[in-house]
Amino acid sequence: MKTDMVCPVLSMRQLLFFFAPLGASASLITISHLIINSTLARSSEPELIIASYAIALTLLGLIERPAILLRHTCSALVRDRISFSALFRVGIIVLSSLMLLGFALSYTPLGVWTFLYLFGSDPALVHEIIDVFRILMFVSLFSGIRCIYHGIIITNFHTKWITIGVIIRLIAMSLLAYYFIKTEQVDSGQVGAIIFLLGMIIESLVSFLEGRHLLKKMPLSLDGHNIVKKRQIFTFYRPLLYSSFIAIAIGPAINFALGRTANLTLAIASFAIAMNVTMLMNSFFSYIHQIVLNYHRRDPKVVLRFVFIISLIPALLLSILNFSPIGTWFLHQLMGISDQLLIETKQVLKICLLISLAFPWLDYSNGRVLLKGQNGIMVRSQIANLTVVVISLLILISFAPAWNGMIGALAISLGLIAELGVVFFFLRVSRH
Repeated sequence: MKTDMVCPVLSMRQLLFFFAPLGASASLITISHLIINSTLARSSEPELIIASYAIALTLLGLIERPAILLRHTCSALVRDRISFSALFRVGIIVLSSLMLLGFALSYTPLGVWTFLYLFGSDPALVHEIIDVFRILMFVSLFSGIRCIYHGIIITNFHTKWITIGVIIRLIAMSLLAYYFIKTEQVDSGQVGAIIFLLGMIIESLVSFLEGRHLLKKMPLSLDGHNIVKKRQIFTFYRPLLYSSFIAIAIGPAINFALGRTANLTLAIASFAIAMNVTMLMNSFFSYIHQIVLNYHRRDPKVVLRFVFIISLIPALLLSILNFSPIGTWFLHQLMGISDQLLIETKQVLKICLLISLAFPWLDYSNGRVLLKGQNGIMVRSQIANLTVVVISLLILISFAPAWNGMIGALAISLGLIAELGVVFFFLRVSRH
C-alpha cells in the first residue's frame, strides 16, 4: 500500500490523475440509464414499460443508499487487513438487511402498499412494478460489494480500475440490450432490470478482483491505526446512514410542492429535465470528498487550490448552456424539448447555477467531516437542508405558484447552501 511517505511533495498533476478516473466513471454511469431507456423505448408499449421500470428504480435508489455509504466508510477507515475485516463484517450485516427488506417488498403485501400509497402508482401497474423490483433488488447487493472494494481501490490510488470497471459494464449492458432488441424480447420493464443487474454484477466483479489483489498487499496491522472492531465501524457509519434517511424526504417534499404549482405537468417536466442536466454536469465532480480523504492531511493547501479550480467547471458548463445558443441547441436538438417546455426548462436551469456553485464545496466540506470522523455534523447539516427546503417550498407555493419548476430548483439550491453553511460553521468551530 502506498503511504504519504512515498512522495512528500504533492502536485496538482497527482491530484488530477487520481481524480479524473473517478470523475469519468461517475459521468459514464449516467450512460447506463440511457442504454436501458433507449432499449425499453423500442417496446410495443414504451410508456407503460418505462414507467414500471422507472418507479421500481426509484425505490432501488432509496434502499441502495446504505450500500453506497460503505464506499465512504471503507475509504475513511480501512488501512490494513484487520480494519478491512471489521468493515466487511459490517458490510455483511448491511447487505443482508437490504436483501431482507428487498424480499419483504417483493413477496409480501408491504410492496403493494409501498408502491400504491407511498409512490401513488397506478393500481394497474403495481404488479408489473413489483416484478421489475424483484430483479432490481439484487442490484443493491452487488452495488454494496462494488463499493466496499472501491474503497480499497481508492485508498491505494488505483482509481483507473473504477473507470475500467464502468467501461466493461457499459459494453456488457450494450451487448445484452442489442440482443434483446434483435430478438424482439423487449416486452416488459424486467428487461431493463436484467440489463442493469448484469452491468452491476460485472462492475462489482472487476472491483472485487482488483480490490482483493490490493488487499493482499496491505499490512495485516498498520502501526497507529486502531480500527479493529465492528463497533468502531458502526460509530462512523451510523451518522452517514441517518443523514441519508433525512435526505430521502427532500424528493417527496418537492414533488408535493410541484403538484400545487400553476401548471403541474409543466412544472414537473421542466424541473425533472433541468435537474437531470444539472446532475450530468455535476456528476464528474461528485468524488471531491475522496481527494480530501486521501490527500488533505498530506498537503491541505494544494488540495484546496485544486478544488477551487475544478469547482468552477460545473457552473461554467451550466452557464454555457444557459447563456449561449449551445443551450437551446442541446435541449432542442439532442433532448427533443420544444415550445413552452423549452422556455421553462431554461428558466429552471438558470436557478440550478446555484446548485452547481454549492455542490463541489459541499462535497469538499463533507470530505473534511469524514476525515475528522465528526459524521454527526452531517446529520445536523442534512436537517438544516430539509428544513430550509420545506420552508422555501411553503413560501414559494403561497406567493409565487406561477414559478412552476423554478420553485423546486430554488428550494434545492437554498437547502444546499444551508447545508454547506452548517458544515462550514462546525468545521470552523472544531478548529478552535
